[in-house]
Amino acid sequence: MTDLALPRLPEPYALGKAEKAAYLGAELAALHAFHRERCPAYDRIVSGVRLELPATGGGALEDLPFLPVSLFKAEHLASVPASAVVKVLTSSGTTGQRPSRVPLDRDTASLQSRALTSILRAELGAARLPMAFVDHPGVVKDRAEFSARGAGLLGFATFGRDHVYLLGEDMRPDWGALESFQSRFGSGPVFFFGFTFMVWRHLVEAARREDRRFDFPGGILLHGGGWKKLAEEQVGAGEFRDALRERFGIGRVVNYYGMVEQAGSVFVECAEGHLHAPAFAEVIVRDPRTLRPLSFGASGLLQVLSVVPRSYPGHSLLTEDLGVIEGEDDCPTGRLGRYFRVSGRAPQAELRGCSDTHAASVEGARG
Repeated sequence: MTDLALPRLPEPYALGKAEKAAYLGAELAALHAFHRERCPAYDRIVSGVRLELPATGGGALEDLPFLPVSLFKAEHLASVPASAVVKVLTSSGTTGQRPSRVPLDRDTASLQSRALTSILRAELGAARLPMAFVDHPGVVKDRAEFSARGAGLLGFATFGRDHVYLLGEDMRPDWGALESFQSRFGSGPVFFFGFTFMVWRHLVEAARREDRRFDFPGGILLHGGGWKKLAEEQVGAGEFRDALRERFGIGRVVNYYGMVEQAGSVFVECAEGHLHAPAFAEVIVRDPRTLRPLSFGASGLLQVLSVVPRSYPGHSLLTEDLGVIEGEDDCPTGRLGRYFRVSGRAPQAELRGCSDTHAASVEGARG
């Protein structure tokens, strides 16, 4: 069987359209062939399904076969033997939903870490900052099998030091822990990480109820996991940022988009509010009815591509999220590559994302 060398990861926002297309075209074609050889289920799927998509040119990324991301809930898809799997990631889900299961070997886990490091260094710098999680430590107890929530916490933990958890297992804030964190590190740069709905419900709203205020002038909050539940409560990104600034003095709030089936290749928001595809990943928008690729500015299903998945065929996935590509190589921040926004979930799609599924669980528990 063919061995596949680990890829070079370019600087995340340094490749223009032509250079990026050449890099991704070569890497993803090799990955496609590798997974066909190593994963019989993937080979059967791409051999048997006639997508009836028009060819858009030799080697175009739009012509690469893709799998619906929900397939990882129904099928065991692996390109390595079970003996090579070092951990299994599972997706978020509400009670009764079957989660995705994503097997990782050492190479894929290492590549995920390299990719995430490359992306976050552009946001946080090279130094590891004092770090606070808006979550509780029980989420990361099982080191052999992680939920998406636990994988997110541990994945981002490597970018911080002197970690502290701000919630108890009952999801109540530990104000004493936050006061101690502020006393030790509040005057300098600090890193907060949490899932969007949890930050709002369990930190911001709790601080408002109890009239708590803190001051982290050098604080940066990175959050993700879905906006659906907050959108239903008519809380937008502006109100979210303003509340963090008012109650916690955090001046920099950064959203990201990602999924457990392509962990490592996250799409991070810039200062202009654009979600950017890093150089080793790409985003395509497809018509929900015909699956044909759509032009920039049109809303459709998001397809995400990444060179990271090696132990499973997750390099080209059609999500159930709706979005719009807003531009390419012309963001005022100077970042190259495509940028986009997420506009919601496709009708009939299950909730996913750590933030939204946690919100649904909370509502379910309330009856």
